[in-house]
Amino acid sequence: MTNRSSPPEPVALKPADFHILLVLSEGNLHGYGLMKQVGEQSQGRVQLEVGSLYRLIGRLRSQGLIERADEEDGGSRRRDYRITDRGRATLELEVERLREVAALLREKRLLEPGAGRR
Repeated sequence: MTNRSSPPEPVALKPADFHILLVLSEGNLHGYGLMKQVGEQSQGRVQLEVGSLYRLIGRLRSQGLIERADEEDGGSRRRDYRITDRGRATLELEVERLREVAALLREKRLLEPGAGRR
């Protein structure tokens, strides 16, 4: 896997970016598989469309978070992608940030059933 020299900066990931990295943390996948898995994993809250998916993939690749992992499949041109070390570190930072947010919400009792409804 590619390892860029500078460590990732702790920034909140966009939902689509987070779900793409989360899916790829489980293994390599091609674009259509990413679209399906992100939709399922997010329970339909994040829906990727073909045009936006490949723009996202291009941006995540340029940031060094994912890379191509093409596999020969009987001469097909299937493009598989994988998470990089930098992408995994970024995902871990985002998971930690979300844990801290969840702890704050529990502290404020906003995770209890019916909390926040008025």
